[in-house]
Amino acid sequence: MVHVSVIGCGNMGSALIRGLSRTGNHTITACDVDEGALDEVEAYCETTTTDLATAAEATVVFVVVKPDLTAAIVDDLDLSADQTLVSIAAGVSTDALEPRTDADVVRVMPNLAAATGDMAAAVAGAEITDDVAELLDDAGVFVEVDEAQMHTTTAVNGSGPAFVFYLIKAMMDAGVESGLSPEDAKILAAQTFKGAAETVLQSEESVEQLIDDVCSPKGTTIEGMEVLRESTVDETVADAVAAAERRSEELARGDDDE
Repeated sequence: MVHVSVIGCGNMGSALIRGLSRTGNHTITACDVDEGALDEVEAYCETTTTDLATAAEATVVFVVVKPDLTAAIVDDLDLSADQTLVSIAAGVSTDALEPRTDADVVRVMPNLAAATGDMAAAVAGAEITDDVAELLDDAGVFVEVDEAQMHTTTAVNGSGPAFVFYLIKAMMDAGVESGLSPEDAKILAAQTFKGAAETVLQSEESVEQLIDDVCSPKGTTIEGMEVLRESTVDETVADAVAAAERRSEELARGDDDE
């Protein structure tokens, strides 16, 4: 059982707390200056606190605050060499944090699906400890990447859920326009994305082959795929990912323009 603290209980921090609490494998401390945010996660934690020193007692300390606040929080934490600091902040490198703490520093880019145990995360750091790997496994799946790739993963899996939500809504709206109830359209569209994603993860076939498997000759799917292939939807998705990646790079340079 790992003693873990999560500093910052906004959307991502609270999702992580909920995901970790599902397993019952960890002792969780939640820390935030906002008492309301702590009230929202109290049921999922052993301890809630506004005191950084209390949060710093954990074996693994997640810092889940805005990028421009991360360094200051790390400065205020008194962590030792046998602890691990896990930063979840777009654009903040491990190199920027390592001089500020004696703890091992790991950088993670997760997403909000941590709340249901379905998170996709990218991890960078000199050493990914067994404790950190266990925590991330309980919240979903993770891949280890080089620090230089974190801007890309920030865009792909960090920002990616919003892009997928957008596409699900487009499918829902199309169904409603053709006569489905909003609730039925939501269930069918969302479950279709969920099932398709699981198929990609479990199948040994390429995504291109999976598309072909659904496209029966002269059938309905191939008609729709012809519309997609003649459109610029793939370029638009690529542009969205590139824009998010650029913003991560801007944050790393200290450009805080909104």
